[in-house]
Amino acid sequence: MRRRPWGRLPAALGLVAAIVLAAPAAPASATGSVTLEATYASGLQNGWAQVERYKDNSTAFVAETYPSDGRGDQTGQTKHLFGDVARPHSSRFLLYSAPGWQTGAKPVPVLLVHGANQTADQAWANPNAAGAYGCGQASCPTTGLMQSLSGKGYKVFAIGFPHTTGDGYYWSEQIADAVSLIRAKTGASQVDVVGWSKGAFNARMYVSSLRKSWGTAYRGDVRKLILLGGPNKGFDWGYRHGWTHDFAIFPECGGTLNAPAPHTKMVCYGLWRTHTDLSYEGDAYPGSDDMLYRWDDVYPLPATEQDWYTTYYGGTGFYTAGRGIQYAIDRGSLVVPLINAGTPASVPVYQLCGNTPDMALLHNEHTGPSDGAVFVASCSAPDGIANRAATAVLGLNHLKLGWASSSMSQVATWLG
Repeated sequence: MRRRPWGRLPAALGLVAAIVLAAPAAPASATGSVTLEATYASGLQNGWAQVERYKDNSTAFVAETYPSDGRGDQTGQTKHLFGDVARPHSSRFLLYSAPGWQTGAKPVPVLLVHGANQTADQAWANPNAAGAYGCGQASCPTTGLMQSLSGKGYKVFAIGFPHTTGDGYYWSEQIADAVSLIRAKTGASQVDVVGWSKGAFNARMYVSSLRKSWGTAYRGDVRKLILLGGPNKGFDWGYRHGWTHDFAIFPECGGTLNAPAPHTKMVCYGLWRTHTDLSYEGDAYPGSDDMLYRWDDVYPLPATEQDWYTTYYGGTGFYTAGRGIQYAIDRGSLVVPLINAGTPASVPVYQLCGNTPDMALLHNEHTGPSDGAVFVASCSAPDGIANRAATAVLGLNHLKLGWASSSMSQVATWLG
């Protein structure tokens, strides 16, 4: 089998940054349900004024599994902020503060929530943090939504998660923690939340009170919820185009991408290889099942792609094997529970979607209108949203929705 040209693919979604030498400026202290472990206020990259590391004290947080080969490890500045720990415990999270977080003229603070396989740096402050192709195109800007909003007088904060594809219930709880901390810091009664992709989904979970018994119910502390590329009715991208995704993931085929494969077995250079650990059926991507949903009754599957039927519905094909999307959905999809939970009428929800599937170096979703990863019909779905304030569709791909000028302008307009 011929080797596929996936050498630069990890740059499209990976994490690359230089280590910061800043030292903690404050001792650990406990407030309510979280403990402040460290404060970093100097030597920070990408324009942040301050970053704090917190620990959620709930015993419900247990250590999540990381890919054993290190592809999901934290690196660079993010690793340093997590105490130079490459695989932080799931109870830890980072709270970033932008310049003007104390003095911005806008009365309502803003929390930015990044998506899977991202960091707060790459998502909001430096889309070029992962280098060329890491932002959805060949050349990436070095500033983003953080600087744009901060420059307009908003008090801007961002959350950073320990596991880049962590459990959705964990992310949702830490979003609740961050909102509470921001309110305490600023004196504001409510916070505007801007979530991107998985971050949008998990932010909506908090507002909808979709939680475990130990989780925090929505406390009426979000003024507006803005969802960028949110899979509001899920997605099946990985299973629609599984064979090509596998080449970027299976190491024996040259893959290093930190994302779950739809298969547990694949033929690489004539030999069957098994990697349950790197698949949806393993444990290294605990939050990936959350957003799965079948769209095969709306958009036909690509029958010209290798092993298309067994990839989606389960079984052994010519070059791949796996249990199919329904197995993964049954294992942990939260799409239907999220819709059924519903957002409260008191929270206006804004949906910003893209319709240009041109993410560089990736197999873009092409079987229906999409941003390359999420169908427009999912991103803009009204299901379960009580107060659907506005929806906009821009000519952008999924990885540009957080930093393109048209997107940043739309977010600022909605924030008011």
